[in-house]
Amino acid sequence: MSPDILNEREFELVNIVGAKLGANQRDLSRHLNLSLGMTNMLLRRLVTKGYIRIKQLDHRKVEYLLTPKGFSEKMRKSVNYTLKTINSIGLIKRNLSRILKDFYKNGVRKFYILGMSDLGGLIEMAIHENFKQDCSFVHAQEISSVMTDGVVLICREGVSIPSGVKAVNMIEELAKDEALVGHG
Repeated sequence: MSPDILNEREFELVNIVGAKLGANQRDLSRHLNLSLGMTNMLLRRLVTKGYIRIKQLDHRKVEYLLTPKGFSEKMRKSVNYTLKTINSIGLIKRNLSRILKDFYKNGVRKFYILGMSDLGGLIEMAIHENFKQDCSFVHAQEISSVMTDGVVLICREGVSIPSGVKAVNMIEELAKDEALVGHG
């Protein structure tokens, strides 16, 4: 690793200092879940690399500040993370569309989305984008409230499926996709 590239812990510390979550090394150490000595070492390394500067407030108190280089690195990594997340969401939506199209080919026109979650929202979008007015969906909180005239798309953990109900755990279904697993 290049001496100027931040490792995960260093970047975490840059984020904490940038968000002003740590007033002193003890606070920083608690946020990082690291020893005081390890936190001190990371701070010194980040000062040497030019990401953080230390401002002496009085003979005992110091303030940790991001330098322009530290702020720039924080923004660069945040943008990269956001782009990776957007790419992952697009991949999830494509896979949801593929799964829903398979149901559609088999005659399913009614979907029950079990669980209010972001995944449920993506499923709703995929239904709108792919089937316009040909399919319908209903949000349900409990599996006992769904009918047997469609497919239940489960968007949360720990749901047992009663007999006679066609259901698919969308989390497990998406986890089978190698492209998604490689993105995480």
